[in-house]
Amino acid sequence: MVVAALTLVALGALWVGARIDAASALEHGGREGLSWVVVRGGDTLWEIADAVTGGGDPAPTIRRIMDLNGLSDSVIRPGTRLYLPGGSAP
Repeated sequence: MVVAALTLVALGALWVGARIDAASALEHGGREGLSWVVVRGGDTLWEIADAVTGGGDPAPTIRRIMDLNGLSDSVIRPGTRLYLPGGSAP
């Protein structure tokens, strides 16, 4: 009886996890074919956006990078893959 209950709980957790992954994929979908960079120690979102903007104000590009990658703030960590807006190249 306990084993059956634990099995049902485990299956429920797996189902919820799969639903969250599917929702995340839909939210951040459409990244195929986009350029990306891997964040290195010391990199900032401002520097990355400035490099791909090619002059001018990088603020709109920062916002697009944050939206595209599901970032809630501008903190980025080394090793993170950041997708860049279409037409941008590092």
